[in-house]
Amino acid sequence: MKYILVLNDSTEALVLLIGPFLYFSIYGFLKRTSISFKKDWWHFVLPLGYFISQIPFYLAPISVKLNAYLGAYYSKMETATVPESFNYNYHFIKDILDWLILFSLLLYTLLSLKLVREEWFRNLNNIAEKKSSKYIFTRNSAIILCAFFLLLFLIFYIFDDDGGDHYISIFQTLVAFSTTYIIITESRFFDKSWVADKYETLGKPIKEIAFTDIEEFVDVERYYLSKNTSLKDLANLLNTHPNQISKSINSGFGSNFNHYINSKRIVVAKERLIDPQYNKLTIEAIGDSVGFKSKSAFYNAFKIQTGYSPSQYVKSISPKL
Repeated sequence: MKYILVLNDSTEALVLLIGPFLYFSIYGFLKRTSISFKKDWWHFVLPLGYFISQIPFYLAPISVKLNAYLGAYYSKMETATVPESFNYNYHFIKDILDWLILFSLLLYTLLSLKLVREEWFRNLNNIAEKKSSKYIFTRNSAIILCAFFLLLFLIFYIFDDDGGDHYISIFQTLVAFSTTYIIITESRFFDKSWVADKYETLGKPIKEIAFTDIEEFVDVERYYLSKNTSLKDLANLLNTHPNQISKSINSGFGSNFNHYINSKRIVVAKERLIDPQYNKLTIEAIGDSVGFKSKSAFYNAFKIQTGYSPSQYVKSISPKL
C-alpha cells in the first residue's frame, strides 16, 4: 500500500459488504429465490453510507493518506505536513469503522444462522435433506461467518491499530484454500465423461423438462426399482439431456439424482420390510428387490433416509419380530 498511497483505505466500504454477500449466498441456496435490489436495497445502506461519508478522504491530498498509513502501521514515525485548511470531519465515521464492521458481521451472522436453523427444522424428519450438500454448504458458510466475527472482535480488542491485519489475511487464505479444495474435489471436471456429457449436444436444441414430468414418469414406470437407473439412461428415456434432468431434480427435489432415486426406493423398502407378503425375503433381498446393487448401498441409503438400519426399523415398527 505504501507504493500506491492514493488508494489507501479505499476498500473500507467493501468490507461492509462481506456480511451481506455471504448472507445472500446462504439465502439463495436455501430459499432458491433470486436477490433483487428493489427488494433488498436496505442491505446496501450501511456500505453506501460509509462510502459517501469518506469521499472527502478519497479526494484528500496525498499527505493525508500518508499520515493515515503511518498512523496504522508506523505510529512513531514523523508525519507529513497537511494543509491547514483541510477538514477532518469525515473522521468521526472513520473512527467507528471497526464497530460498524462488527455490527454488520454480527447482524448477518444472526440472520444466516436463523436461515440455517429454519432449514434444520424444516427437514427435521428428512435426514437425507439434512445431509445434502446444499444444507452442509450453507451451514458451514454461517459457521465461517460466525468465526470471522469472533476473530475480528478479538483483533479489534487486542490491537489499537491495524497490526492484527495479518491474522485476518491468514484466516481468509485458509478459507480460500479450503473452498478451492472442496470445489475441485466435488467438481466433475476430472471425470472422463464430463466433456462428452456437457458438449455432446452442442449445436442441437436441448429439450427442457419440468420436475413434474420427471416425477410422473419415474412414478408411473416405477423406474427407481430398476438396477440400471442412471442420469444418462433417464435422459435418454425422456429424450432430453442429462444436464436438464439434473437441473430439474435439483430445483424440484432439492438434492441430486441419486438422493432422489434412493428416497423413492427407501419408501418401497420400508413397506416391504413390514409386509407379510415379503416375510420370506432377507433384508438384503428386499434391498435388491427395490433396485440396490449391494447390501452396503441399501444399508447406507436406508440409514441416511430414516436414521435407522433396516433391522432397527423393523424392530421399531414390530418390536416382537
